[in-house]
Amino acid sequence: MAEYNSMELMITIAARNLEDGAVVLVGTGAPCAAAMLAQKTHAPNLVVMFEAGGIAPILPSMPISVGDSRTFHKGIMASTMDEIMTNCQRGIVDYCFLGGAQIDQFGNLNSTMIGEDHEKPKVRFPGSGGANDLASLCWKTMVVTPQDKRRFVEKVDFSTTPGFLEGGNSREEAGLPKDTGPYRVITNIGVYGYHPESKRMMLLSLHPGCTIDMVHENTGFEMIIPDQYDITDEPTEKELTILREEVDPHKYIIGRVAR
Repeated sequence: MAEYNSMELMITIAARNLEDGAVVLVGTGAPCAAAMLAQKTHAPNLVVMFEAGGIAPILPSMPISVGDSRTFHKGIMASTMDEIMTNCQRGIVDYCFLGGAQIDQFGNLNSTMIGEDHEKPKVRFPGSGGANDLASLCWKTMVVTPQDKRRFVEKVDFSTTPGFLEGGNSREEAGLPKDTGPYRVITNIGVYGYHPESKRMMLLSLHPGCTIDMVHENTGFEMIIPDQYDITDEPTEKELTILREEVDPHKYIIGRVAR
């Protein structure tokens, strides 16, 4: 088996979660690399959208922003952010990728601030952008992030982006569309989903070489560990070759090692 780093592993896993014919809204970085890898392997009919308006482009190389001209290259439509958000409201976007400084056990994300005082935070981040809209309206939200106790917290300092809120049926009770919400969290340690009733985060797959102790050591809340879970399939030679030679040959993304 070929050697690979943690970023290559996370991108490969994310790509495998995108089926042929699905619609995915991505940003730059790892999500875009995952979408490109999926298109070039098992999902040639994957429809990729970008927040700035690009719909179904054939990406010639890795874009550096959601408004990069490459996100419109040979696409079916050069639309606007308004059109993209309208498509989310229409319910035609299957997946979106989001991130943040913190995530809690119910998949709520914080990309606004660290601290207790909104006026004088310890650290201030960019905020929501379109993240709140996407997580509220797209069917399935995926997160690709390194895992540690700073990021995986008991309660986010600021709820920028809704996950399953307080768990159970609280998301639907708050008025968000039924059957939408967090779907997968892909880290350098494992792949996580959510318990169907409590909506708490739970382990689905542990990466080769990782242990349950590593899950606990890098999680600031009680992760559900089921009696049975999978061991992640390692990236194949074909996936790594395409990722390295066609998707990100300059190693803008895969050159970073998730820690």
